[in-house]
Amino acid sequence: MSIVITGATGQLGRHVIEALLERNVPAREIVAAGRSVEKLADLAGRGVQVRAMDYADASSVAGALKGARKVLLISGSEVGRRVEQHRTVIEAAKAQGVELLAYTSIANADSTGMKLAAEHQATEAILKESGVPFVLLRNGWYLENYTDQLPGTVAQGALAGSAGDGKVSGAARADYAHAAAAVLVAEGHAGNVYELGGDEAFSMADLAAEFSAATGKTITYNDLPAQEYTGLLTGVGVPETFAEILADSDLGIARGDLLVSSGDLRRLIGRPATSLAEAVRAAAAAV
Repeated sequence: MSIVITGATGQLGRHVIEALLERNVPAREIVAAGRSVEKLADLAGRGVQVRAMDYADASSVAGALKGARKVLLISGSEVGRRVEQHRTVIEAAKAQGVELLAYTSIANADSTGMKLAAEHQATEAILKESGVPFVLLRNGWYLENYTDQLPGTVAQGALAGSAGDGKVSGAARADYAHAAAAVLVAEGHAGNVYELGGDEAFSMADLAAEFSAATGKTITYNDLPAQEYTGLLTGVGVPETFAEILADSDLGIARGDLLVSSGDLRRLIGRPATSLAEAVRAAAAAV
């Protein structure tokens, strides 16, 4: 019997596997499932089971989940195709009779109006109807969504967006991974909904100030109408559909859709979440 991590070739999946190993889960009881298994060779070398799995291929999903006791369904990356892909994993988990399926949803999924949330909301509905014991990990924004932009932002001297004065409860990807690992190794989580986010929310102006402090450069935040921000994104090569989703997500931040005050993340990982300042300083040091 094993713990299966889907989407294991992605950054979150890898962090979860590392977190499980840190919690002394035997490597042989962990299954890293993903499309590009060659990217998982190092984990295989450490004793982790590696299985090929494509969300769009039901037979590969069934094979990857064979013998699974618990499954972490990391939401797919193909926006517009994710509901059916997730359904495939949920049905395979049901066929295996898993004890628990944990799903990485989005913060405040039951109340947000963000376009990006629609597939998460549909997946949560499928889970509730499936009969599979499940737990919802409603992850907020990754701090890396912002810190990965640091070099370009410094070069431009400004951040742009449509979030207004809204605040977001961001946390590091590794923090969310440790929360998932905590749920997977313990009992009693089935039926729970965890709203996960950082301990201190921040605005885009706060983010610009942290960028400035960490780099010694003056970084400002330019708030734009959503249509103008979409145009700016497409102008630098972002596909139009994705640019619209990004701008819509900023409008969600302005409404407070990504504010999380539950404290669930801190409790699950047993320590304070990584702060924005810590993440920005680390990103600046790595440049």
